[in-house]
Amino acid sequence: MRRAVCPGSFDPITNGHLDIIARASRLYDEVYVAVMVNKSKQGLFDIDERMALIREVTAAYANVRVEAHHGLLVDFCKERDIPAIVKGLRAVSDFDYELQMAQMNNGLTGVETLFVPTNPTYSFLSSSLVKEVAAWGGDVSHLVPPAVLGALRDRLKRD
Repeated sequence: MRRAVCPGSFDPITNGHLDIIARASRLYDEVYVAVMVNKSKQGLFDIDERMALIREVTAAYANVRVEAHHGLLVDFCKERDIPAIVKGLRAVSDFDYELQMAQMNNGLTGVETLFVPTNPTYSFLSSSLVKEVAAWGGDVSHLVPPAVLGALRDRLKRD
């Protein structure tokens, strides 16, 4: 069984994230989406909401599992016998940071990191930008799946 993990905060999941997950699901038998918990960060959506949205938008991929994790990603990998981390790269600046993380993760446990170039359509996209544009009333319908768009609109109306 070939396993990989696509980690992130996914606050919220975007079409860019979904593209990387879909591509990984074609390469691996089982793909975990690890929603990483950072208690020092206040997200727009709580962990359970993020996981529910991810499960909804990845439902078409039978081999995708969604779990939350608090701690080191390499521990998540070790606990599930996952030898590979799949990360999307948008720009050179992503590479600088991700290379350091990949080398640290490999040095700690031997887990490998595979870098997947982001689809050019999503090369500028981040959850932070989506939240900012949506908060100011901008149209993000082409940047997130419909379920996420609805959740964003609902959340921003309440806040």
